Amino acid sequence: MLILDLLQTVLLWKAQLVNYLPATHPGSAVGGSECSVDSIKSLLPAGSKVLYASHYQADATFTPPPEHNAGAWRASSFVLPRSACVFQANLTLPGDTQHSVGVVLPDDWNGRFMTAGNGGFSGSVSWGSVIDAAWYGFAAISTNTGHESSGAEWAYHNEEALKNWGYRAMHNAVVNGKSLTESYYGKDISYSYYRGCSAGGKQGLKEAELEILDFDGVIVGAPAWHTSRLQLWNMIVGIWNSPADAPHHLSNEHLDILAKEVIRQCDAQDGVEDNMVMDPYACDFRPEELLCADDVTETSTCLNPQQVKTVHKLHNDWVEDGEYIFPHLTMSSEYDWRGLVAAPANLGTDYVKWMLQLGGNWTWQDWSPDLIKLSDELNPGNATADNYDLSPFYNKGGKIIHYHGWSDWSIPTGSSIYFYDQVTAALQPQGIDLDDFYRFFLVPGMGHCAGTSDLMKAPWVIAGDGQSSRLGKDGSVHSVPGYEDAQHDVVLAMMNWVENGTSPSELIATKFADDKDPRQGVYRQRPLCVHPAQAHYKGTGDVNAADSWECKKL
Repeated sequence: MLILDLLQTVLLWKAQLVNYLPATHPGSAVGGSECSVDSIKSLLPAGSKVLYASHYQADATFTPPPEHNAGAWRASSFVLPRSACVFQANLTLPGDTQHSVGVVLPDDWNGRFMTAGNGGFSGSVSWGSVIDAAWYGFAAISTNTGHESSGAEWAYHNEEALKNWGYRAMHNAVVNGKSLTESYYGKDISYSYYRGCSAGGKQGLKEAELEILDFDGVIVGAPAWHTSRLQLWNMIVGIWNSPADAPHHLSNEHLDILAKEVIRQCDAQDGVEDNMVMDPYACDFRPEELLCADDVTETSTCLNPQQVKTVHKLHNDWVEDGEYIFPHLTMSSEYDWRGLVAAPANLGTDYVKWMLQLGGNWTWQDWSPDLIKLSDELNPGNATADNYDLSPFYNKGGKIIHYHGWSDWSIPTGSSIYFYDQVTAALQPQGIDLDDFYRFFLVPGMGHCAGTSDLMKAPWVIAGDGQSSRLGKDGSVHSVPGYEDAQHDVVLAMMNWVENGTSPSELIATKFADDKDPRQGVYRQRPLCVHPAQAHYKGTGDVNAADSWECKKL
């Protein structure tokens, strides 16, 4: 009997060991599959083309071949955090079209799947985000959404390509990526996650609205969800500040003094002087404080009355004929307005030329408010993620963590607040409490997806999409160095929520003394509160320490 019990114990131990041991293979078979072009192709749908497939050892450098990665968001090389199979393949889509996917399959797979989003008009595989996901042990995928380009010329008279970009390529990548992953490892995926910011944030929301079975958890940063309005707004703010020789134009020098003046006036209004604006909506700012005196000859250090009007226009919602069109830039985002308001942005002009189909001869001087109606009607590629009824995703058990920097200079923070409010209005009548599946965090002082200004030095690192590339110098920084836990890392927070049922009551954001060398230590940390709660100083303790603050609803 003792021998039988011992044998059963050994067999049980072996069965458990199989479930937890990493599937290690230096390019050899895993679940019957190899990291080779032919083997990977056998796991993909008919008509797919594997461009390359190679196995890399940990700490090896991977350089995406430029002939297959010509888009604007590529990077030259990446350090692989662990041994993995890396490949890129072209998959077919309707209308005789295709898209390219980049995939990383770690040897020591954690059993989970991660999809990475894109930026701008997409146009390349997000290799940095895919490889960052591999640090956690995810099998990870990203799509170029069907084109390799920094612009949008590919969209002209090409409805199929627009649909691929708008939603179709992402879902196709997820479905085929999951199937391939399970075949490669010979095991089922335990959980499926998504992480993206900006255009990638929009892609995540679109998936939660349209393809509720794709993900268990969706991490959404600064989403460009209102595509039909956002692209026009990207252009109109530059039009308001043009031409450069007009008396109302704000030069780079004027933007610099404006950014400093906002901090000067708004900082103390939250009760703590720390060079941060905790709630820009609560700041009573008067740009008139920067008006030039009558005898001033150096006008780069002050504003004339016309320039003050431009500031007011940029700080107020875009309204046409009494109709709200899009939210305003928030105060404390001025530090990086240079690329946005210096001239009408290409994200706007290219959108009108190629996605609204007005052609290459169209210029921003041809602007007309009629474009708003045209854009709403066309909704190119069905890209706008405005189905606010997320009850199917909620009923399926999905989770959403949504964050946005209060000092975002690229996508106004108010667009995320508007989206959240619309979802609230759609779900509350159904008896659904958003906190049960949707947590929204505003990040004071953070810019677009990552970073902060030298004026504020605000905490911004939460392991959001694209943030790892802003840390360190060689792409080898992962998560939140020294704080790799569910309280500081949004990916781990999402996993903890989905897999353990522990919802994030707050996140802690980190600012390192030197973001390019986190080993120099932490400069400041601060809790991020579930909207609409905000962090308030307790009145005692180090103002730069997270535990000196608490989350309170106003």
